[in-house]
Amino acid sequence: MAESIVTVFLEKLTDLLSQEAFLLSRVEEQVNLLSIDLEWMRQFLKDADAKRRYDPRIKLWVSQIRDVTYDAEDVIDRFMFEMNHQQQGSLKCLKFLKLRLVHKLESRIREINTKIEKIKAAKSTFIVETLPAASWPNEVVPHRERRAPIVEEVNVVGIQEDAKSVKQKLLNGEMRRAVVSIVGMGGLGKTTLAKKVYNDNDVQQCFDCHAWIYVSQEYTIRELLLGVAVRVGILSEEERSKMNESDLGNSLRDYLTTKKYLIVMDDMWRNEAWDRLGLYFPDSVNGSRVLITSRNKQIGLYADPQTIPHELSFLTEEESWELFLKKIFLAGSANAVCPRELEELGKKIVANCGGLPLAIVVLGGLLSRKEKTPLSWQKVLDSLTWHLNQGPDSCLGVLALSYNDMPYYLKSCFLYCGLFPEDSEIRTDKLIRLWVAEGFIQRRGEEIAEDVAEDHLQELVHRSMIQVAARSFDGRVMSCRMHDLLRDLAISEAKDTKFFEGYESIDSTSPVSVRRLTIHQENILRSLHRRVKLLTVLDLERMPINTIPEGIGELIHLKYLCLRRTRIKRLPSSIGRLTNLQTLDFQSTFIEIIPSTIWKLHHLRHLYGRGVVSSQSVIDKCRNGPLSVDHLTNLQSLGLRAGSWCCGEGLGKLTELRELIIEWTKMAQTKNHGFSESVKKLTALQSLRLYTLGAEMFTLPHLMPFSDHTYLYHLSLRGRLERFPDEIEFYPPNLISLELECWNIEQDPMVTLEKLPNLRFLILSLCYSMVKKMVCTSGGFQQLETLTLWGLKELEELIVEEGAMPDPKDLVIETCPKMKRLSHGLLQRKNLQHLKLYDLSPELMDELSLIEGEDREKICLATSIHGWRRTAS
Repeated sequence: MAESIVTVFLEKLTDLLSQEAFLLSRVEEQVNLLSIDLEWMRQFLKDADAKRRYDPRIKLWVSQIRDVTYDAEDVIDRFMFEMNHQQQGSLKCLKFLKLRLVHKLESRIREINTKIEKIKAAKSTFIVETLPAASWPNEVVPHRERRAPIVEEVNVVGIQEDAKSVKQKLLNGEMRRAVVSIVGMGGLGKTTLAKKVYNDNDVQQCFDCHAWIYVSQEYTIRELLLGVAVRVGILSEEERSKMNESDLGNSLRDYLTTKKYLIVMDDMWRNEAWDRLGLYFPDSVNGSRVLITSRNKQIGLYADPQTIPHELSFLTEEESWELFLKKIFLAGSANAVCPRELEELGKKIVANCGGLPLAIVVLGGLLSRKEKTPLSWQKVLDSLTWHLNQGPDSCLGVLALSYNDMPYYLKSCFLYCGLFPEDSEIRTDKLIRLWVAEGFIQRRGEEIAEDVAEDHLQELVHRSMIQVAARSFDGRVMSCRMHDLLRDLAISEAKDTKFFEGYESIDSTSPVSVRRLTIHQENILRSLHRRVKLLTVLDLERMPINTIPEGIGELIHLKYLCLRRTRIKRLPSSIGRLTNLQTLDFQSTFIEIIPSTIWKLHHLRHLYGRGVVSSQSVIDKCRNGPLSVDHLTNLQSLGLRAGSWCCGEGLGKLTELRELIIEWTKMAQTKNHGFSESVKKLTALQSLRLYTLGAEMFTLPHLMPFSDHTYLYHLSLRGRLERFPDEIEFYPPNLISLELECWNIEQDPMVTLEKLPNLRFLILSLCYSMVKKMVCTSGGFQQLETLTLWGLKELEELIVEEGAMPDPKDLVIETCPKMKRLSHGLLQRKNLQHLKLYDLSPELMDELSLIEGEDREKICLATSIHGWRRTAS
């Protein structure tokens, strides 16, 4: 973690030097000295970060580096704050004040450099002489990987179906040498599952030779090759001892070429291990297999992109309880029973394990050695975290291996997830914007920060550090969760490294230099801008607050401000002073008038809200020049009510825009000159949504064809259309999701829409439509997975010809009261998972009730069919 802190600060220092090169020339020597020293220290921090958990000397040294880096960051931030503050004052004094600030900066950096010299001297005296840096990597990770699995095979619970699946992949399938991988977070039972399958009689008999090797984080290729050679029984001990890595590998490959083999590589952490070992596992096209266990899904995909990794799930509540009882009462027996007086306490203990077998086994083993009394079990329940965190082989110690193995750029992202409430579903768009605002995302060529952050998110998923809760229509992670024990690890690590703090309130004792603050108090805003002036993130979502003070403009370092779902009615004009702001979100508030000063926020990347942007005052025009939306050229997401800002050419200059959401209004119907031409220029758009609210549907603007919008995957139009766009050229070429909730549609839209080659999700709500019949012809909708029809009051028939819509998964038809005919072929689609029919004609419901055989069973499983009589067959 300290490595990450130093890296982020060094980048900030580089940015400052490039922006204020002339002004800082007087302190260049001290700044360069600071940069060089911290860069050298950073090289030692990766190993030291892991080592500090078990060596108090290293912990002290790492904490000193962290603290001095924080001090340096505070000095730089305060300098920038005071510079910005002084620039708002008298121009006559500005030059003198700047020189005074630079002199103060030089003095503070000199003090910090002196501290660093003392830290370097302490390291040389107390650490390096007794603990050479070269030896750290071998001592950081205890040789836990070489011992037998914690979850004994006799107590295996809940992996029977997993074992069948993995066994089938080993015994069946292609004749090529395939690599089967079992992946999941630490403690899920990957090794236990692999051992169960490896020792299976059918598996043993299917292969000519077998070998099991523990790879772990620390390994040598020669040792692993020796392990395989010993287990398959080639070469004498004397012969093996004389061979180097290459000779040993070649001999092994020659032997395995004539055999059908199974080799298990347990606990893989690096692709490099496969690169070097895989060379000696030949593909003789005879059904040989390699079985890998890893916490990282990418390891399995790297070794064999053609075989989907087997992902282990958490135990269910029932499976967790069964394992818990077996571990405590009847090790190896089938029928373990818990005394009634202990059952409630036991279930509370199990619930805290979150379905993680390792945690259940650790606590079960502890309780098996204690008295079976409510008092004894209550004491364990009251100190669960302590019991799970005792030493490197403890539950949290095992999970910490995954944390220590992360590259520095992931550690901050992971710890940040610990700020979210327990068991919460975290919106990933919000999480990514917070990471960017906090400065966790480093530059990577020309990529935008949000794309890099999304890759980091995916890597955390692959490393099993966070779990996917929901995916969007295009397969991206829409929300995620964090296992309770991983959250405990994140909070513990964050507090230990002063990564974030939690306070009941802000008062005179609260630190003014706090970086990340969670506050458990409602009335905080009055003093916030005075107490924590260096704040970069202020997230007030769902807080019961009514006003934002004018002093919010003093938080000039603020990069993220979220007011979503608050009671706020007004944004102060001082919002325009937050020149570093990247995200401003005031959706679902009572704000109706938005100050025109938001157009000053040149660094804004994401702007969401409602209300009308006010006109710029004459005084402000004289002072700042005309302000408009075209000043916000960094915008990637924009969601506002339509107004004069979206007329003319200004909107078309936001060429970085990826998401555009506009509430169309009555005024916008008459003042939309240039809007269509502007949207035509926004070729980076990925999602476009135009909608109206209320009973009266306003006429949406005429839109030009989207043929140049190759990245536009989602299009949503809700309102009155001048005419239905029936030309295929109108739609984006790679459109995946389409929502049309429109009035006055008189022709069958399927004639056009079925030709969209990539369309997977279609929602049609055609109010007051006169369409009576829709036909999906053969060959149409080849990719469609979801079809929703709602509110088609005149629709009588939906005909799906053979060869159309071959693989639907979800079919929803609601409020189509005249619908009398629905193609039965839709019900024969083998992958149909969800069928919802509601408020259709009685004739159609009667017809469906007469269906027999397998199709009837499918309908019976669709419990969301309303008004259908299940007559006897």
